[in-house]
Amino acid sequence: MNYCNQCGNTVELTIPDGDNRPRHVCTHCQTIHYVNPRIVAGTLPVYDGKILLCKRAIEPRRGYWTLPGGFMENGEGTAQAAERETWEEAFARVEAGPLLSMITVTHISQVHLFFLAEMDKAEYSSGPESLEVELFAPEDIPWDELAFSTVEQTLRNYLDDSVDNNTPQVFNIDRNRQSVTT
Repeated sequence: MNYCNQCGNTVELTIPDGDNRPRHVCTHCQTIHYVNPRIVAGTLPVYDGKILLCKRAIEPRRGYWTLPGGFMENGEGTAQAAERETWEEAFARVEAGPLLSMITVTHISQVHLFFLAEMDKAEYSSGPESLEVELFAPEDIPWDELAFSTVEQTLRNYLDDSVDNNTPQVFNIDRNRQSVTT
């Protein structure tokens, strides 16, 4: 950030009085600009024991499989965002059920939320952000072609018989992208 969105003057990175971390502060009007993590909301849609995955048509990770999801918009709840993203990416109508996972991805300042979603019908198709959309039996999931570690973690926990899918799994993915902690 170089300029204040309130008055247009320059900002500097400094620790404001009463704070404990550097923030962008306007040198003219003293507005403090907080930059917080972004929320990604998605679903794990299930129909007849199969899981709906989308092959990404956009970067990052174009051509890799993912669960339908994307950035939450202002004015919507997390479940509503997950349902909207599922429609936009897979043209699948779902109702978000229990929260399956909440994963903090610190190195990119994001929090990923995935909800279990039962599909009433096997009706879906590729949206503008998907090259393909397909239902996969658990044994056919393309594990080596998954776009994101958050998707892999969510799928593995959903398929783990020892996990209660009515209790969200909480994870942190650290900066080096090598470890996942619970």
